[in-house]
Amino acid sequence: MGILLVYDVTDESSFNNIRNWIRNIEQHASDNVNKILVGNKVDMDAKRVVSMAQGQKLADEYGIKFFETSAKTNQNVEQVFFAMARDVKRRLTETVAAAAEPPAIQISRPDSGQAGAASSTRWSSSCCST
Repeated sequence: MGILLVYDVTDESSFNNIRNWIRNIEQHASDNVNKILVGNKVDMDAKRVVSMAQGQKLADEYGIKFFETSAKTNQNVEQVFFAMARDVKRRLTETVAAAAEPPAIQISRPDSGQAGAASSTRWSSSCCST
């Protein structure tokens, strides 16, 4: 239903791998799966090598939400999970609502250019014809 793409803000290679993960998601997951990009370990600011701006830019590139968190201090962790739950619920609600709409019925006349009996077909009802 949802995928959290988490990288370590103190490890540039983990950030660079996000593109690979997104490619895998595009190839193997449902087209409409919810995704959120998460930069973790913001409590280790002295060792940070990936800026918040870089994370936001990548999230914007893929049109997904972005959060920075610290699992150690619990900073923004709950917010990420609530955001994902809200997004998944919204998507499922919209999907159910769209499925509940009655299908459109299209009625068309036979092609008048067809040869033979089809070209002389008349529209009539079998219930009241005399």
